[in-house]
Amino acid sequence: MLDRKTAPAFQKSNFFELIKPEKITLSNDISLVIVPGGEQEVIKIELIVKAAKWQETQAGVSYFTANLLQKGTASKNSFQISSELDQYGVHLEVNPGYDFTSITLYGLTKNMDRFFGLLFEIVTQPSFPELELQQAKDIYTQGLKINLEKTSYLASRQIRKTLFGFDHPYGRDAEIEDIEKIQREHLSAFHQHHYGNFEIICSGKITDTLLQGLKKTFAAVRVSSAANTMVARKEELISSTYLEKENTVQTSIRLGKRMISRIHPDYPALLLLNHILGGYFGSRLMKNIREEKGLTYGIYSSMTALLHDGFISIGADVNKENRELTIIEIKKELNNLRAQKVGVTELETAKNHFIGSLQAEITTPFAHADKIKNMLLYSLPDDYYQSLLIKIDSVNDSTLQGTAEKYFNEDSFSVVAVG
Repeated sequence: MLDRKTAPAFQKSNFFELIKPEKITLSNDISLVIVPGGEQEVIKIELIVKAAKWQETQAGVSYFTANLLQKGTASKNSFQISSELDQYGVHLEVNPGYDFTSITLYGLTKNMDRFFGLLFEIVTQPSFPELELQQAKDIYTQGLKINLEKTSYLASRQIRKTLFGFDHPYGRDAEIEDIEKIQREHLSAFHQHHYGNFEIICSGKITDTLLQGLKKTFAAVRVSSAANTMVARKEELISSTYLEKENTVQTSIRLGKRMISRIHPDYPALLLLNHILGGYFGSRLMKNIREEKGLTYGIYSSMTALLHDGFISIGADVNKENRELTIIEIKKELNNLRAQKVGVTELETAKNHFIGSLQAEITTPFAHADKIKNMLLYSLPDDYYQSLLIKIDSVNDSTLQGTAEKYFNEDSFSVVAVG
């Protein structure tokens, strides 16, 4: 009989094995990565295009180009496209980002091959109808007006502008006047220049018939290559900004600093250090500012790794009168990590939580494909995640303190407060 009074013995593991992908190069040099697995008869096909904020010369163009792909093609309007997808329970998702745009199709394996032609047409022959563009602009503008009333949105936007600059792809945001200027021809030109080449990642229950159909369909793409977009990396200017907003009871606080890339030797230790600072519910910022002082419902610290740069951001929403105290306490925690070594128990707890959380992320073939996608897009070695876990588990208190001394000087962080 199972004894439920005694907890099972804790077994620590650094094991992180991803499904071995099959990499195929089509006749037109498009890369197709196959990640087979799972018992369910489902499949995910993701196209990744270098057509995002980094490539745009006009704010907002990459967003609207991506979001209007499924609003009309050479032979179908938006209603016909959505009706065809809905009939077979297939979901199409388009996500424009800072460095890439992702176009993803989810559905049952038995139905997916009938949509290869539609996906091909959506990606290569969008029509960008005038009416659909105007509707999308109206929706975006209305959403932006609502967001501009939120202190959290304003603070997050301002910290990126502070770190990278208002004219940098990572710091620039489309304003209402930018949206008004966008025309159909701008989307067509952006599509023509940047959608001529992409990577394909197919994961799930993949049959040979489906694979052959996928290869045949996308081998017909007329591949073109756009020139690499070069953006000068400006020196980071440290500043402290307070934007007062009337009729608000809270202030949103963001501290930020540009950081190193995933391939930097210090990155594993920095990831763990960030986890201890504010990366999970048992972090120092949560214990101090939420539990002990009751200044906020939640506070976080997160590392964001982009293709051409990266940054760390610390954020919390507090009552206006607690703004200065919260900033002081955040800086105090940064200083404490530099001044004193992390204790044995705290270090082991943070390691176990980080490693366990990362291991828990790969429970499906789709999740494996996401990790493989990161390695592909960011030019990481095949054993990157396994190596990352081993390196994090081997980090000691002296290494952490040295890393904190190198990157966590409280005076090197820019501060933004809105409210």
